[in-house]
Amino acid sequence: MNAKDRYTVISADCHAGADLYDYRPYLERRYHDAFDAWAAAYVNPHEDLLADSADRNWNSARRLAELEDDGIVAEVVFPNTIPPFFPSGALMAPAPTAAEFELRWAGLRAHNRWLADFCAAAPGRRAGVCQILLNDVGEAVREIRWAAAAGLTGGVLLPGTPPGSGLPELHSRSYDPLWAVCAELGVPVNHHAGSASPPLGDEPAARAVFMVETTWFSHRALWHLVFGGAFRRHPGLNLVLTEQGSGWIPGVLDMLDYYHGRLVAAATRAATAESKFGAGLAERMGAPPSAAWRENCHVGASFMRPHEVPLRHRIGVGRIMWGSDYPHDEGTHPYTREALRHSFAGVPGDEVAAMVGGNAARLYGFDLDLLDAVAAEVGPTVAEVAEPLAEPPADATSPVFARGASLRVW
Repeated sequence: MNAKDRYTVISADCHAGADLYDYRPYLERRYHDAFDAWAAAYVNPHEDLLADSADRNWNSARRLAELEDDGIVAEVVFPNTIPPFFPSGALMAPAPTAAEFELRWAGLRAHNRWLADFCAAAPGRRAGVCQILLNDVGEAVREIRWAAAAGLTGGVLLPGTPPGSGLPELHSRSYDPLWAVCAELGVPVNHHAGSASPPLGDEPAARAVFMVETTWFSHRALWHLVFGGAFRRHPGLNLVLTEQGSGWIPGVLDMLDYYHGRLVAAATRAATAESKFGAGLAERMGAPPSAAWRENCHVGASFMRPHEVPLRHRIGVGRIMWGSDYPHDEGTHPYTREALRHSFAGVPGDEVAAMVGGNAARLYGFDLDLLDAVAAEVGPTVAEVAEPLAEPPADATSPVFARGASLRVW
């Protein structure tokens, strides 16, 4: 079968990391004693990282085989396991204190070096995402340059700055060196859900509130960078919002455009109460937020749901990058073909091809000639994706199959 008869599927959202002790060789030697003491006392709180299936995070051969069985030929690799000196996965961990920074930073640098080797084990198939901390922007810039030279083509993972973090907000000009180096190197800035929420405790209500609010806190990166003028000062900057849904985007862009127009207009009327809120805004950010979205922003639309797909033209078909979220329970594995049918049946093939692979290939620099050859053997066929799914698999756990799902306000 010719490759054009099958889709080249690239997951723009997968997760990986080393087993705990396998990070040790990637740490600078001066941290080995501290690591040994930390690792000996550490109790992993995550059941999925203790189960027999945990090696999907670091077993390269198993991972390739399972993704290919699922019809996926390449992946953007976000973190998952516990890096040295962290209390939990780095994605969800709060910003370190000044006293914690040195060891946490050493741990993240060890992860980045492990990830470079992990991606090199499958040439052209993995775009690893470099991790940074925002406590020291100069160190972060140096690490981004190292990561780009080391072949981590997934760009950089932008941590959140939740209330109480002690860090400058993302609209601050203090982060301009980050935006500048990412624009210079063509490095996407990825902001994944989960990293921007403030601590809420561990009561049942707190966990429910986290689920309701976590995507909203992650979306804040969009309006912070837009209103802060990051895209005006660095027009080559690309922001990716991953695993935050996609149905919220049209309404939020309308809302942001409304505030932009309202505040810019108010700034010209000095006698009004709102004039101070719009002062300097037009000069700082330039075009309306929707224009920044069309030029600089993308969505990592993990397990994109059927009710989100009709909004694809308002979001921008060329801005959507489907993701499987492998190996998480909420991901589409091992039912990716069914998930694609469930969401994309009836959608024109050229649009499906862009959303499930072409857009990610362009942004993250995947070689489509290489991947098309693999997809010709393992990719889902155009015909099967066009066939509506009559019934979700009985044991599927991904929200893509959830009944009664509807658009969220954020």
